[in-house]
Amino acid sequence: MQLSSTLLRFNEPETLKMAKLGRELRAKGIDIIDLSLGEPDFDTPQYIKDAAKKAIDENWSHYTPVAGYLELRQAICHKLKRDNGLHYNPDQIVVSTGAKQSIANTVLSIIDEGDEVVIPTPYWVTYSEIVRLAQGNVKFIKTLVENGYKITPAQLDEGLTDKTKFFMFSSPCNPSGAVYSKTELQALAEVFEKYPKVFIMSDEIYEYINFSGEHYSIANVDFLKERVILINGLSKGFAMTGWRLGYIAASVEVAKACEKIQGQFTSGTNSIAQRAAITAFNSDLTATHEMVAQFKLRKKKVMELLKEIPMVQCSEPDGAFYVFPEVDKYFGKKYNGEEIKNADDLCMYLLNEAHVSTVTGSAFGEPKCIRISFANNMKNIEEGFRRIKDGLERLSD
Repeated sequence: MQLSSTLLRFNEPETLKMAKLGRELRAKGIDIIDLSLGEPDFDTPQYIKDAAKKAIDENWSHYTPVAGYLELRQAICHKLKRDNGLHYNPDQIVVSTGAKQSIANTVLSIIDEGDEVVIPTPYWVTYSEIVRLAQGNVKFIKTLVENGYKITPAQLDEGLTDKTKFFMFSSPCNPSGAVYSKTELQALAEVFEKYPKVFIMSDEIYEYINFSGEHYSIANVDFLKERVILINGLSKGFAMTGWRLGYIAASVEVAKACEKIQGQFTSGTNSIAQRAAITAFNSDLTATHEMVAQFKLRKKKVMELLKEIPMVQCSEPDGAFYVFPEVDKYFGKKYNGEEIKNADDLCMYLLNEAHVSTVTGSAFGEPKCIRISFANNMKNIEEGFRRIKDGLERLSD
């Protein structure tokens, strides 16, 4: 028997791989501190859970429209107007089983074999792999830690060509925590204006976990809005990763295309999650703000702990819940005669010897780095960084 060659085009997400390895060690009785996974360690707010229970009691248990309940798409339009100053109609919204499916729908709707897709590094692991699944050609633009891992207008102008069809980025960024300001996005928009055939995917799933005080969407730039596919969802801002609900806001043409794709993959998203989402989007954000306040405290502590680790360089994140330090000064060092050649080796060493789960930066397009999540309680964060520091100190030349 021979499986599809499609499987050879893309890789398993390193984030899920590290989580799996951590669970296996934990099952053997080893105390693993997980600083790898990208999900809030908070519970879903009670008022959202109550809405889901009510939906079950009211028998919202049947197939849903592929694009989502009209009432939910109206609630998303309300949220976009309230929080982002963006006007969309319900026929421009498609609700999916998580933002990952929203991204997959978008890429499969736009990219043909051989199309060029530009992605600034670092980037979320799935971007490049979904492009490869669609048989597009990925072109990376390397950003610098000195620029806070944000692409500059000059880099963008140099990277885009007449062959470019799609540009993918996130703000706040996973894994770096970089947040693009209004001024920075407007400067990038001036470059995009010179390339009118390029679609732009703006992943804003970490919108609310923002320490800079400002979230601005590139979709706010009027002359770009029709080309922007805005990706968002419930997972990060509402602590609802397991509920699996994401959405796009886009032109009617793109929305219809995504709906057509989704109709053959999953049809409509879970009915109970949708009913709960209506309440989430129509309610105030008090619970979200309380969660973000805790993340802000953790970020402060993590930056302090990083300063205690020698030979590590790290830009301070303005959003999300990760730090993305450069650790290449430890490459070439050894433990029990085994050489740490790269970030992959370092992450495996930290997992097996320090018993801390992290993610290699090579998965995000930055092989000098590792991603460390602070979506864990303060006690585990402090113990995890103590183990990382001790583990790195045990390495020898």
